Amino acid sequence: MYRIREVDPQDEEVADALAELHQLTFCDGTRVPDFEQGYWWIAFRGVKPIAFAGVVSSTHVANAGYLCRVGVVIPHCGHGLQVRLTRALEARARRSGWKAIVSDTTDNHFSANNFIRQGYRLFEPASPWAWQHTLYWRKELV
Repeated sequence: MYRIREVDPQDEEVADALAELHQLTFCDGTRVPDFEQGYWWIAFRGVKPIAFAGVVSSTHVANAGYLCRVGVVIPHCGHGLQVRLTRALEARARRSGWKAIVSDTTDNHFSANNFIRQGYRLFEPASPWAWQHTLYWRKELV
């Protein structure tokens, strides 16, 4: 079975695991985030890290978290890990007092469909922060 745990990126082993998971899931398709910012989770199969997620304070939407990364290593896709990781970070966002989670997808219908299944809605930010064809997502935390 899979186990999800909120982690401390200040721990060197955790930081290394997050960096390795980022490389395995995103290759060189996007920059490595600053793992020292925000909150981070790792999903494990036994003791092996196989997925991760992170949320930081949004710089574009007031009182909101920005779901900046969710990555699942390919052999473990299709087991609901992206959804479980997103639920974990939404719970943390509520405890942190944020009123919403925002994110974006570009050319990734799997993630877009996961957002839809989890109650995220498309929205148009006042100041778009990504590519022209990016979809922006928002979920109010009640």
